[in-house]
Amino acid sequence: MSVGGATRVAAVIGDPVAHSLSPAIHNAAFAATGFDGVFVALPVRPRDLGAAVAGARALDLLGLSVTMPHKATVVPYLDDVGHDAAALGAVNCIVREGDGLLGANTDGPGFVDALTAASVDLVGTRVLVLGAGGAARAVIGALVGAGVAEVGVVNRSRERAEAALLLGGRAVRVADAADAPDYDLVVNATSVGMGAAPEAAVLPLDPSLLREGHVVVDLVYEPVETGLLAAARASGARTVDGVGMLVHQAARAFTLWTGLDAPVEDMGRAAREVLARKT
Repeated sequence: MSVGGATRVAAVIGDPVAHSLSPAIHNAAFAATGFDGVFVALPVRPRDLGAAVAGARALDLLGLSVTMPHKATVVPYLDDVGHDAAALGAVNCIVREGDGLLGANTDGPGFVDALTAASVDLVGTRVLVLGAGGAARAVIGALVGAGVAEVGVVNRSRERAEAALLLGGRAVRVADAADAPDYDLVVNATSVGMGAAPEAAVLPLDPSLLREGHVVVDLVYEPVETGLLAAARASGARTVDGVGMLVHQAARAFTLWTGLDAPVEDMGRAAREVLARKT
């Protein structure tokens, strides 16, 4: 990769951000498409967020990915937010629109894209979502938009689960993990299992509730093979790991920034290579 005077710069901002896979994913996309760009990770403390966004504007950065803890707090520093981001109250992607900065959220569409790429048909299905945090909310909204018949939300806090009902009206209801056998798709949108070897991981639900015919999705991507996915596969269920959503949400951002079709296979390969080196 050659960097010159015409090279456009994009970045991910967060605190911390050194662990991010975004540089590997987006630099692979720039290389595959021949776009003259470079992607870096920039640690931004909460108190510096406004200055960082102003700096991105002044420096004419190509775009920004936004990760924790800035997804909600970045909104006041932007000129506008898209529909998905406004509904979720969270931005994971900042795009230039003329002289303005638009906040978008590509998490939900990226989740649906990942399932489509895995040949999972969502229309008319019943989906159980474990969790009611930011990732879960993005998934719930996207599932309703994709035409599922029902989304059941499981969360330790019933109040948070009930708040998620606003994302889909009558298509969304509060559920219990014990209801899993009645659903077609089970999605872990919690952090349970993150960083743990499959054989040592705590599971977000009792694996005896999983069955042949289930599709089980885990948004955790480190490790790629989580304890939940291992247990689901042992039960005869079909599994989809979290790298798919990570890559497809990034692919959506890449297209918003460049106007180019994202080289999803190259981006996915780069992500999996980095994760493989960590194991």
